[in-house]
Amino acid sequence: MPIMPNTQYIKNLESKNLQRPEWIRVKAPVSKEYNETRQLMRDLKLNTVCEEAACPNIGECWKKKHATVMILGSICTRACAFCNVETGVPDKLDPHEPENVARAVGGMGLAHVVITSVDRDDLEDGGAGHFAATITAIRSSSPNTTIEVLTPDFLRKDGVFKKVVEAKPDVFNHNIETVPRLYKSIRPGARYFQSLHLLKQVKEADATIFTKSGIMVGLGEDKDEVLQVMDDLRSADVDFITIGQYLQPTPKHAPIDRYVDPEEFEYYTRMAYAKGFLMVSASPLTRSSYHAGDDFEKMRAARLANI
Repeated sequence: MPIMPNTQYIKNLESKNLQRPEWIRVKAPVSKEYNETRQLMRDLKLNTVCEEAACPNIGECWKKKHATVMILGSICTRACAFCNVETGVPDKLDPHEPENVARAVGGMGLAHVVITSVDRDDLEDGGAGHFAATITAIRSSSPNTTIEVLTPDFLRKDGVFKKVVEAKPDVFNHNIETVPRLYKSIRPGARYFQSLHLLKQVKEADATIFTKSGIMVGLGEDKDEVLQVMDDLRSADVDFITIGQYLQPTPKHAPIDRYVDPEEFEYYTRMAYAKGFLMVSASPLTRSSYHAGDDFEKMRAARLANI
């Protein structure tokens, strides 16, 4: 059974009546390219985190035919208070999914692709082997495409992350999501230091792979806690941090504590670079895979400049 979030914390925030500011508004997706991307995903029977997580950037990204594919099914074994992905009994693994993802990458002509997944605590390896198979399939059909994975934490599945590392993605991303104090209410099925340890282990296993992590703000954290997360990620030698505004996907999810203004995001950007990150993306609409390809090229250039 999934671990449910701390309902008292959520009730304490529900009395706030926040109006969404102008800087967080986006246009509805209506482009021809958006519909073409949507149809391709349907034809190949693929899930996307863009849809499942109700990403506000879907219109912009899909217009450019950029989509973040979500493997391992559409049903998660956990129940995080921020996430719009369905929780319940997971789907059976689709043995054709790696091949179909590779076909989608080729069909969209992607220079950079992000592959993520639901949590699959029911699987012996947490889905690590499926990630590896997907990377291998993409490498075979689109050898020039750079590959970024956004994985689960593989909690209590010692060493399985090595399957993913050995497939050699260009970027290994795992999101911290929030500050340690809020884990019990926001991310109850996860463990903060497990996520840090995973990121550190990836870098130790293959230092050539870029590591990346991200958090949401507006959940009740304070500035000092965000800065501490930055320090913790740097202690794990993480290269890239993303920081974005949390948006409540439905009334049943954790409410927003506050809308963080653009000036505070600029402050986080300055501080993150000062702490040694190669790449920082911090803005109200920042998400893990938003502008991921462009940011990857900037990060690669920054590494070369530091050699």
